[in-house]
Amino acid sequence: MRGPTPRHGAIAGLGLLSALVLGCASGRTLMPTPNLYRGADSYPAAQVPEAHRSHEIDLLYVTDRAPDGDGYGAERSSSTAFGSVQLELGSPASWDELVRASQGPRRSERVGVRIRTPTELGRFPPTPRPFKVVDGQPVEDPEVDAAKRRVEAQFGHELRRRLAAADPAEVVLYVHGFNNSFDAAATSHAEVWHFLGRRGVPVLYSWPAARGGLTGYFVDRESGEFTVYHLKETLRLIASLPEVERLHILAHSRGTDVTTTALRELVIESRAAGRNPRRDFRIANLVLAAPDLDLDVVRQRLMAEKFGPAIGRITIYTTQADKALNASQRLMSGTRFGRLQASDLGERERAIFREVTNVNIINVPNQIVGSFLGHSYFRTSPAASSDLILLLRGGAPPGSPERPLRHHELNFWELEPGYP
Repeated sequence: MRGPTPRHGAIAGLGLLSALVLGCASGRTLMPTPNLYRGADSYPAAQVPEAHRSHEIDLLYVTDRAPDGDGYGAERSSSTAFGSVQLELGSPASWDELVRASQGPRRSERVGVRIRTPTELGRFPPTPRPFKVVDGQPVEDPEVDAAKRRVEAQFGHELRRRLAAADPAEVVLYVHGFNNSFDAAATSHAEVWHFLGRRGVPVLYSWPAARGGLTGYFVDRESGEFTVYHLKETLRLIASLPEVERLHILAHSRGTDVTTTALRELVIESRAAGRNPRRDFRIANLVLAAPDLDLDVVRQRLMAEKFGPAIGRITIYTTQADKALNASQRLMSGTRFGRLQASDLGERERAIFREVTNVNIINVPNQIVGSFLGHSYFRTSPAASSDLILLLRGGAPPGSPERPLRHHELNFWELEPGYP
């Protein structure tokens, strides 16, 4: 009897990896302390706005997951909702206790992360919305359009309220990857925002992932296609608020495909209207962590569309230790962007990289990824999380005294043990 073919083996491996990734979502403890805060009194507690000095975090979310019991499941919803979900970092705990647990060489005890039931604050009309064609142009139904605008106003009011208590007035948007539940994604974002020094307003965009099972990866891929329209509407809505000075986007795994597809379409739309997408959306940083993107697709759909100049800075974190992307690469038969090395680029791409100064690829060496799967190292590796914080907090370029990354060639850099 013959054994499984390589492709069948990859599918089985991917199913196992899916179960492991999802299994890690329950019973979470606070992510490892970034190297940046391994010294005494190193967490920037004094810079945290008074309103945010608590072991609780109130996270604003947008989702097109269908409601499931008291929360949200993996099914798709044609109507997008927004709301608030609260998390506790350590329970019971005080702010001072959390600060002590967020710095120093090691923790004296585990810090659990608990998530409460989300509170839905508004729901948009389902899409596609009804319309008529008038003089060759689509015109939306007036009543449905009015309902949409009412929810937009509610969202705008809520985001403005949070911006008023933030310092600086910026948004940190997180788009999770495949097989992530709503709770797991909210927990990841809350942790990263806490170690960011609670700067700006954290917003979670959660799409209907985590179907699970052997075919769950493919279902999640198509759910990623489904959610693009809703993410575009969310990005337009955030950008429509002049109070938002800057937008930082952190996307992980398959969330990088969802995010770059939405942004690519918005960039084309903005340029076609004679506008500058960089001014339209004010995206200071786009971070692609462990991107599950086909390199050839990146070449054709992003590089060929001159995607880079529309964003302030694009940072891609990669590693060869990523078992999930290794399985995805075997399954899809295309080099995954999250495993990219300089040797994977042809001379044409290398020439483009020589001219593009706002795109940088940061390699995380195998020995410091900080987890068995090596797929969530943006939060499990104390070195990688430190660089992410330095990037979003200060905007320093790689190789600067603030971000002493080791330079390889072109736009390729590497973290070292103990960084920074």
